[in-house]
Amino acid sequence: MSKIGAFTFVLHSHLPYARQAGMWPHGEEWLHEAIAETYLPLLNALHDLEEEGVPFALTIGVTPILAEQLADPLIVEHFVAFAAERAAWAAADVDRFEQANDRPMRDLARYYHHWYARALTSFQDRFGRDLIGAFARLQDAGRIEIATCAATHGYLPLLSRDSSIHGQLRTGVDAYRARFGRAPKAIWLPECAYRPAIDDDAGGTGGRRPGIESFLAEEGLRVFFSETHTVEGGRPVGKAAGEAIGPYGAVSRRYAVSRQEGVQTEPGTTYRPYWVGDAPGQVAVLGRNNRTGQQVWSANFGYPGDYYYREFHRKDGVSGMQYWRIGGAGVELGDKPPYEPERAAERVAEHVAHYVRLVEELLAGHQRETGSPGVISSAYDTELFGHWWFEGVDWLKGVLRGLAASETVELTTASRIVDEHAPNQLLALPESSWGAGGGHFTWQNVDTQWMWPPIHAAERRMEELVARYPAAEGDRLALLSQAARELLLLQSSDWPFLVTTGQAKEYAGQRFTKHLERFNRLADIAAHDGDLDQGDRQFLAVIVERDNPFPAIDYRVFAERQGQPAVEPIIPAVVG
Repeated sequence: MSKIGAFTFVLHSHLPYARQAGMWPHGEEWLHEAIAETYLPLLNALHDLEEEGVPFALTIGVTPILAEQLADPLIVEHFVAFAAERAAWAAADVDRFEQANDRPMRDLARYYHHWYARALTSFQDRFGRDLIGAFARLQDAGRIEIATCAATHGYLPLLSRDSSIHGQLRTGVDAYRARFGRAPKAIWLPECAYRPAIDDDAGGTGGRRPGIESFLAEEGLRVFFSETHTVEGGRPVGKAAGEAIGPYGAVSRRYAVSRQEGVQTEPGTTYRPYWVGDAPGQVAVLGRNNRTGQQVWSANFGYPGDYYYREFHRKDGVSGMQYWRIGGAGVELGDKPPYEPERAAERVAEHVAHYVRLVEELLAGHQRETGSPGVISSAYDTELFGHWWFEGVDWLKGVLRGLAASETVELTTASRIVDEHAPNQLLALPESSWGAGGGHFTWQNVDTQWMWPPIHAAERRMEELVARYPAAEGDRLALLSQAARELLLLQSSDWPFLVTTGQAKEYAGQRFTKHLERFNRLADIAAHDGDLDQGDRQFLAVIVERDNPFPAIDYRVFAERQGQPAVEPIIPAVVG
């Protein structure tokens, strides 16, 4: 039977910069948990499939700031200590439960002891402590496509200067080339936040700011991803389905894109890619397929809520191990029944079979309705699998194996979809994100509005420094390079997100303030002619050691470019 459509998982891997910035409950331990519970199990699963000869394919985004941290020697050493410590805690639980004559709990403690010991062995022996290299080998083998992102996950639509959008993207692409030995083709926009071209009244130029796709085209990026409602129209769905509360944003949003002939203004479909805005023929968008996404995300019928899966929130009071399962609807944390790994594995197999059938049926239905093959892009946060949904990596592995054996579905990657199922329409994509109400509220609201004026002021100050010192050398080069790093870290979307959600409000506010203070002091020092004094040199050395991502950063990427077209649009031969 011939293939009736193509499918790709799109996994977005990201954590904020947490190196030497706290441990539990907020900080570097986020990375250690994600390595142990998500990235290592995922790499083990994918390398297992590769060694078995399973012809799988998927798209995995690794944000540049996450890649910098995964490759950092200090974080590597800290992770080894973390995993060894957790294995020891589980071993101590074995003795504790043995003495209490609690055999079920003893067996679970033994399970976790072996689990952490295997994680440590995989990290050191199978992957040589090099997770980025492990991902790169899978990409070189043609099994995965590694997507990139803006350097520090900056929220691009709310940045006031085009220099910052360019700086975020160029730094991320340069870091990708350094890590993976090739240029990226796909990008996950931070928070799926997109902005079309706008009239720049607020910027003071009276000109036109290019759409985000123009900046992507300048970097040679071919495809990005968007929420379902931005393509299909209608109300936001999934994670964006909350009520839109508060202002949409203080910056004017008057669109400059004309309704030219051939532009798709009616609702589209997530079963095909579209060219976007200012970059027809250059940059395409893939909308997140809602039905496959909801099968995982839905609180009502998503797989992770199965009663036999491990309960995330209840942890042992001594070791912190998670020894319980969900148990049922409304079961209080204190009443959760013990976890049963064998029964959970049975449910994984059932959910794998269900999802494989679902994908096949959706693509078959699309072909019946349209007479054409369709594509499905099913997007998730990578950390959902293993960390939040303990059994999720086993489920992913099973689905990839099942779809690789499908007679009707082709496993593929995002850029291959654009190459092999080329768009023939241009979509007028609206300003949007995955956040509440589908807009910017999650990142710009009454609780976070104090953050944006300092960011915007720092953007302009960086432009001024680049203009004043276009070819810095020596100490001034080191100062401006570190100022550029601090600006990128200041712009991280994680800080306003954590403030809005309340998950780590105080921590996020402190991190934001620290990066702002460091940027301003570095800029103050750099702005003065002459040599640095001893205090300035000492301050620079301390900050360079603490905030050290992107060692090859070029501060000149922040040169002013407001109102300048990012690329010359190429009109495709066929639209509509």
